[in-house]
Formats: sequence, C-alpha cells, structure tokens
Amino acid sequence: MSIHLHLRAVAESEIRNDHTWLAAFMWEAWDNHPDEYAAGIADSIDKVWDAVNDLYTAADVLEADTDKLWTLPIYGGRPVVHGAEADPSNPPLMILKPPGVSQASDFLASVSFDELWNVASAKLRGYGRDEVQTRQEFLDHHRDLLGFYGRAAAAGHAVVKAVWT
Repeated sequence: MSIHLHLRAVAESEIRNDHTWLAAFMWEAWDNHPDEYAAGIADSIDKVWDAVNDLYTAADVLEADTDKLWTLPIYGGRPVVHGAEADPSNPPLMILKPPGVSQASDFLASVSFDELWNVASAKLRGYGRDEVQTRQEFLDHHRDLLGFYGRAAAAGHAVVKAVWT
C-alpha cells in the first residue's frame, strides 16, 4: 500500500478555503508532482512522514530554542474541514500560512541533523533496518524539506498538505 504526505507551495491568495476545490487543486498537483518537485514547489514523503516528525521532536529533547517549531514541517497548519458537499474520499488537507512556512524554514535551517539523529536514531532504526541506509533516508527527507520550505518562505508562499492513500 502506498501512502504519501504531499506538500505544495502556493501563493496564499490563490487558495480557496473550500475542501472540494482544494482537493481538486492537490489532485492536479499530485498528477504533476515530478515536474513540480523538479521546480522546487512540491515535496512528498512516503509512509515515514510520522517518523520524520519524530526526528524533529528530538529538538525538544535537545532543549533547542525552537519554541515547539519542530511541529511545523510535517503537522503544522490548520485542517481544511470537509463541507457537507465534499466527497468523503477526498484526502485530509491542511494549510500552513506564510508566517508558519517561514517559521518552519527557520527551524529546519537552525537545527543540526546530526544532533537530532543522535537523539532519535534508536527509535527511527526500528524494524531491523540498516542504520546507514535509514540515516541516509532521513537525511534526504530533511534536506528536501529544508530546501522546499526555504524556497516557499522566500517566495512568501503558504504550504498545502494532503495525505494520499
């Protein structure tokens, strides 16, 4: 089974607070994901996004001056409520507004992946996976998120998040 967290940067003025419209927007973005990823306006994480969030919770353990900003890259934002007319099969959606995108970008730029990994790796290496391979996977996700949020923040964009199953 494939499941992904899909992140898409977009100007806040272009977003409608309508679940049906936003789901259609994200479906189209998902169809164009390879091109949008290459353009730097989209990112996605396969089924390990919750574990990536666990990596960032290590910032709390490290007592980094993050003011709980570690919550923003993965789960930050406000849910977009399904209206009565919305298709219940549409994905869960969230919108992280530009100030939150900037905070997420600042957090990602200020934390040390190595320090986070040192704290969180025992939990993230579970299931008998190879440590070197697992570390590289999480480092790749961290670098992708760092670049994605940095570009979105520089453009003053919001980030829309969808979970595809």
